Amino acid sequence: MAIETFTWPTQHGDSPEISYRVRTSQFGGGYKQEVGDGPNNKEDAYPITYSGSQAKVQEIMAFLDRHAGAKAFLWTTPLGQLGLFTCKNPTPTPMGGGVFKVTATFERAFHP
Repeated sequence: MAIETFTWPTQHGDSPEISYRVRTSQFGGGYKQEVGDGPNNKEDAYPITYSGSQAKVQEIMAFLDRHAGAKAFLWTTPLGQLGLFTCKNPTPTPMGGGVFKVTATFERAFHP
């Protein structure tokens, strides 16, 4: 089965969380040595928001349900970088007047 792509337009207002996993060895005299923890030591997560009709929000939730927080999908970051991501916490919220909002966090993945 091909890897699906998240194609709905999202609002990018919140700052992403970006960190680098490093291993540190502390030695005497204040000396320390640091090295990246593995070949994929960059961890990044992007909070996203989508507002739209109930039908569109149901499409998004069906997409995220198919991936169930574990199966990766393709998504383009606000900086235009295509990558694999997972989503473990989608939250659909009714806003009134037939409008719904979905908030979620897309976390970088390194496998489909």
